Amino acid sequence: MIELLTAEEMARADRLTIEGGVPGEVLMENAGRAVAEELSRRFPDAGTVAVLCGPGNNGGDGFVAARHLKERGYKVRLGFNGDPARLPMDAAAMAKRWSGAREPLRPDILASADVVIDALFGAGLSRPIEGELAALIDGVNASGLPVLAVDVPSGIDGTTGAVKGTAIRAVATVTFFRLKPGHLLLPGKAHCGEVKLAEIGVPQSVLDTIASKTFVNAPPLWLARFPWPKPESHKYARGHAVVVSGPVYSTGAARLAARGALRAGAGLVTVASPRDAIAVNASQLTAIMVREADDARALTSLLADPRKNAVLIGPGVGGGERTKEMVLAALASKAAIVLDADALTSFAEAPGPLFAAIRSRAAPVVLTPHDGEFARLFGDLPSVSKLERAREASSRSGAVIALKGSDTVVAAPDGTASINATTSPWLATAGTGDVLAGMVLGLLAQGMSAFEGTSAAVWLHGAAARVFGPGLIAEDLPEMLPPALRELAGDASARSKKT
Repeated sequence: MIELLTAEEMARADRLTIEGGVPGEVLMENAGRAVAEELSRRFPDAGTVAVLCGPGNNGGDGFVAARHLKERGYKVRLGFNGDPARLPMDAAAMAKRWSGAREPLRPDILASADVVIDALFGAGLSRPIEGELAALIDGVNASGLPVLAVDVPSGIDGTTGAVKGTAIRAVATVTFFRLKPGHLLLPGKAHCGEVKLAEIGVPQSVLDTIASKTFVNAPPLWLARFPWPKPESHKYARGHAVVVSGPVYSTGAARLAARGALRAGAGLVTVASPRDAIAVNASQLTAIMVREADDARALTSLLADPRKNAVLIGPGVGGGERTKEMVLAALASKAAIVLDADALTSFAEAPGPLFAAIRSRAAPVVLTPHDGEFARLFGDLPSVSKLERAREASSRSGAVIALKGSDTVVAAPDGTASINATTSPWLATAGTGDVLAGMVLGLLAQGMSAFEGTSAAVWLHGAAARVFGPGLIAEDLPEMLPPALRELAGDASARSKKT
């Protein structure tokens, strides 16, 4: 269940299901029942539930949940403004089945509540919430009451994760059939709490018609092509990764990246070092080799060996003309290329030559910017969702883009994209991005495709951080990859047995 559906795609899934013979009332009944079941599981001792119903189908789900909770013995206070007969057809039918009282949607509905169900607005909210309903949402958030949201927290755009005016902060969200991008993209992700997925009768076959190109970044997306070593494998069969080092005073980032590439499985790793930094790098490295590469010509000579099949430039390398020349030299080779940090900002004023060089080659290129680097390289992109910005940047540059953050988006030029679901706040420390770039490098060296290899590296990066937990620093991350990989290998074995 890794497909992500926009609000429009989910509405289409509903329509296709109804056209296929499943009544809309059945879908709504199943959705509302799932909400009631989740509330009963989480809050078995709650006395009073305030159910806030809005003017659309989300409100219809709320009416169903209220009915089931009342049948389970909860005291229910249902809030709804207006005439229920004016609801959409299925929601109006569910409102008729509600035998209890209706109250206006005012803050006093919260007075005796132990928990709140937010069924005001769903994923397709098209305008900012204002006026009395905005005040109600702010009152719910200020009350401290736990909130279970239906589909998405009201005020969150299910497609972009944006807040439309104001938004509910939920402890959990129940959504249906498939998650939406807004469940994983910030700031929506921070409003959702734990997201629970409920099946409501939409058949899997509708996905073939919808053909979504957005996915949860989880092992099922790329695990079948993960480059596990075979019994006959040797180091030369697992790729030779090259990391370009910065000058003597900024070599640490390259070593972090090189360690990440080695732990990610590259058979050999070489640090291409300026002459004045060779001694520093060599004194800190053991399994990783060091070779001199002072300039673009030296790097070209180093990459003339076709066994050196993946190159990373950026971490600690410094900005300016020398870096631009080395990037273009690397892009002229047949190796897979990962560009990060200074390699990106060096082209900020005129990215055209970079994009042209990327588009002229057959081998893959991955760019791994954080928001600041992205803005410098793609500053003229409209301020739309993170997902669409990454897609547009990938289309423009011809590279796979990993737009980093706790909601990292990986986008390919054909529009395929993944949104990360595994992260850790402990990654917010210097050098962790360098390790990630190295992990991408290591997987590309082993032959993974740019999109799948980058997605896998992002997932493993988060998994390794969660293994370590509090106190994490960048040097810890490569050493946490073995337990993360062991867990992944167990997952792969279990899936293999099932098939």
